Amino acid sequence: MSRGTVIADCAKRTLAYAERLIKGIEPHMFARKPTWGLGGREIDCNHGAFVFGHLALYPPRIIAMLGDRARVEVPAEYQELFKAGVPCRDDADGSIYPSMSALCEVYFGGMREAIDAVGRATDAHLARPMPEERMREFLPTVEHGCLFLLNNHPMAHLGQLSTWRRCMGLPAA
Repeated sequence: MSRGTVIADCAKRTLAYAERLIKGIEPHMFARKPTWGLGGREIDCNHGAFVFGHLALYPPRIIAMLGDRARVEVPAEYQELFKAGVPCRDDADGSIYPSMSALCEVYFGGMREAIDAVGRATDAHLARPMPEERMREFLPTVEHGCLFLLNNHPMAHLGQLSTWRRCMGLPAA
């Protein structure tokens, strides 16, 4: 079994968790922040739209690390809305973030494509140095990058989504 197959198999579990987390979320609540207390004070956390939009940025990078070009395109405006360090905003009127269906289409489509690509990767390709020099210090090889971006990174954000679900009155996934 190749190392890429192992990474892909684990990433399929991560993707299955994301699919469970999305169940029961209504489109009108996807970009809303929860509130608490009598005054309806906003809880500063990442909502579903932000989590899926942010995670949608990474599959094309994974595919590029593997020497290919992504078929699932991430709309250009996603960079400014979802790049690392951009704050998540409450979107009561639906004017800030793309729709739930659009975000899920890009995220799930991109992840499936990236999982497929890493599953086909050779061990020799995965052993190559990380092409993004600024990431090489903590992710020295393509294998490290694929493992982190398909599993560790999504699971951190999916954990945020799990907590958001509870704050929004939804059951555990």
